Amino acid sequence: MNRKKIVVGVAVAALVVFVAAWAVAPVLAAQSLVRAAKAGDERRIESLVDFPSLRTSLKEELNAELIDRMRRDPRVVESGLGGLGMMLAPMLLSGAVETLVTPEVVANMVVTAEAPDPSRPSDPDPADKQDTDDIHQSWGYRSLNQFAVTLTDRDRPDDRLALIMVRYGLFDWKLAAVDLQSGRAA
Repeated sequence: MNRKKIVVGVAVAALVVFVAAWAVAPVLAAQSLVRAAKAGDERRIESLVDFPSLRTSLKEELNAELIDRMRRDPRVVESGLGGLGMMLAPMLLSGAVETLVTPEVVANMVVTAEAPDPSRPSDPDPADKQDTDDIHQSWGYRSLNQFAVTLTDRDRPDDRLALIMVRYGLFDWKLAAVDLQSGRAA
């Protein structure tokens, strides 16, 4: 009887440790990504990011934001070139994102809470980086296989950049998507 209680106790303890490690894994991966970004550790960033998935996500988010901006701009709506611009913009943006998303740009996104802007140079100037104490981080699961680190610059509280970590296996998490949440939308 005592032996049975010990076996059950050990099994329950092992299950609790497994579940705790499973639940904490994305937090540790996200903290590692933030530390690597602040340190400029490109190798570590490369190991924590699924670049093809991140590029696809970023293209979708930036295209949606660009089209939204174009629709709200009366000059674009009134001109006959608005439709042409809406057709060409995704193609141009797609090519820019393919070359733009590098470990250095990911680090800049994490440190500044800003998505890359294809119209700006892809080499961010370290002197332009703001004080990272102004960046608020909130952490949370979106689903069992998605964990979000939402970054908000205290100077722009309505604009948020959510870094979406996705589960690869039981304990491995990588940055695979972004979610741009702008307070400027009409």
